[in-house]
Amino acid sequence: MLTVIDLFCGVGGFTRGFKDAGFTVLLGVEKNQTIATTFHMNFPESIVLVEDVQEIHSIEIERLVGMPDVVIGSPPCEAFTRANPKRKKNPIDRLYSDPTGSLILDFIRIVGDLKPKIFVMENVPGILEGELKDAIRYEFSQVGYKEIFFNILFAEDYCTPSHRRRVFISNIPIEPPKCDKIITVWDAIKDLPPPGSIHDIPNHIPITLSPRKLRRISKLRWGEGLIKYIGSNKIYTNLVRLHPYKIAPTVMGSSRFIHPFENRLLTVREQARLMGFPDDHIFYGGYELQYNTIGEAVPVTLARAIAKVVKSKIT
Repeated sequence: MLTVIDLFCGVGGFTRGFKDAGFTVLLGVEKNQTIATTFHMNFPESIVLVEDVQEIHSIEIERLVGMPDVVIGSPPCEAFTRANPKRKKNPIDRLYSDPTGSLILDFIRIVGDLKPKIFVMENVPGILEGELKDAIRYEFSQVGYKEIFFNILFAEDYCTPSHRRRVFISNIPIEPPKCDKIITVWDAIKDLPPPGSIHDIPNHIPITLSPRKLRRISKLRWGEGLIKYIGSNKIYTNLVRLHPYKIAPTVMGSSRFIHPFENRLLTVREQARLMGFPDDHIFYGGYELQYNTIGEAVPVTLARAIAKVVKSKIT
């Protein structure tokens, strides 16, 4: 039996990939009660600690589940992402001075205590800017992991119907075999029934928009967005009408998309499909929280590809 714990489990995208690959999920850590409920309902066999990682001692984890084979986690990326116009100018301050960015150090602390065979930590490419890469390598060396790999992977290479470039920091190289086809938006959602019809698909409920917003989105062509905002280095677009025969843009926590052919928002279920979640993965809480946490997850399809590599390295 191969075991895994997820230190920033969220709604369980990263975890789902490892479970699909045959790992036993021992534990997840999530400080938000509602998000933790989503994790618990989808992984009822696992323990969920509703706590801040900063407040957790490794002894508590060891007492509950023992020493896991693998530790995974996706610490919040707000301190590092280029989409955040308020991130600190000096990259190194994002790790050591920003309270959110310093959660990376708590991940490293717990990994150092539990000494898993393999760890995998996900974050945005911005985590490699300036001196950050060397600082992270140094911090891991201080807890016993001398060789560190910064694996840059694209979700769309692994049958995910949306673009996503992410860094997976690990003590092993991770190069999964790529998918042999591109999954488009329409491939992902075309079999779903109209959200206003009678069906039994969870989280597939129409979202009400104001008449004014409906008029505005009715004029959008494929690839056009209704809202633009400035990040740290470029202009980002939101409320984009998806092109049905291409992959979707990066699904972020703030992302909301317009259906390719209908003048409405994608449902939570349609958005979840863009991230590779199966339909039996159910999301709890309000609509905004559901959308946000889907965008903050590791795509299940990519997580599964990574988990298979990790499994091959252990067995």
